[in-house]
Amino acid sequence: MSEERRRAVLRAIVEGYVSTHEPVGSKALADAHSLGVSSATIRNDMAILEEEGLIAQPHTSAGRIPTDLGYRSFVDQLAAAALPDAHKRAIGTFLSDAVDLNDVVERSVRLLSQLTRQVAVVQYPSLRESAIRRIELVRMGAEHALVVVVSADARVDQRTIALGEATSDETFERAVREVNLTAEGLTGARLEAALTVWAAAADQVPWAGAVADFVVTAARGGTVERVVFAGASNLARQGSGLEAGTIAPVLEALEEQVVLLRLLHEMAAEGDDVSVRIGAETHLEALSRTSIVAAAYGRDASSLVGALGPTRMDYPGTMAAVRAVARYLSKVVEH
Repeated sequence: MSEERRRAVLRAIVEGYVSTHEPVGSKALADAHSLGVSSATIRNDMAILEEEGLIAQPHTSAGRIPTDLGYRSFVDQLAAAALPDAHKRAIGTFLSDAVDLNDVVERSVRLLSQLTRQVAVVQYPSLRESAIRRIELVRMGAEHALVVVVSADARVDQRTIALGEATSDETFERAVREVNLTAEGLTGARLEAALTVWAAAADQVPWAGAVADFVVTAARGGTVERVVFAGASNLARQGSGLEAGTIAPVLEALEEQVVLLRLLHEMAAEGDDVSVRIGAETHLEALSRTSIVAAAYGRDASSLVGALGPTRMDYPGTMAAVRAVARYLSKVVEH
């Protein structure tokens, strides 16, 4: 019973400190929580928690604050928190209006930042080969054209090609119709073979080969080593828990995508429903005052969506929001 009570005391200290950013004392715990024991008993429990390295006293006569180890213990005890229905509806409504994969990713990262009030991070999904839905060609002056390939999984890829010579509008439009008729619904070897025949036709435009090569490349997909983030201003908001001097290194770490991707890959390999790295567990000095909550999504669960903020964060709410957005992203990518 005493161990269970100490877990309750730790939870109350974490929740109190997250809420107020002030050290939590035994009297405040006794007054605000139904622990069923006196302040003296709570003080004894706090002394044991301090010996275990789960809480600390920032200065004499102050209450206690959680340590990174205390946050870890708290997170490990958490049951799967449920996201409020209003937030679930917001996710479904906001993301259902997305027009393609890029739009889904951009909307997801903005929404997650709003839900958690942290920095939201989304790694672009690892994509597999996909059939062609349509191909668009847009003139970019007399000598260039933009090729836009829309895949069946809503992915959009684009590249500018050189036309090489003046092409009449009629010839240009004919090439657009032909390449769509040739490529629509195809993938893999069949797509490549069909486009090779199309590009090699005797009366074909000279830039058909460049179009064919790009369409095949776009259909093959592949792993996109790229992350996007939103809500960096949340790091500087009042009460965030981060001092002004610690924010710049965090922003630099976010912009250094190679470092961030390596950390996300490590978290994905843990195989947890929601993975949490707290403070020093990130193994990055720049992020030693922050925590990252992340969840895998997609066909092979190799891409992650997450939220980064101060160690003094709302872990249950953040974990629930990250989990919900990851599940929605999986539905979109696997559709």
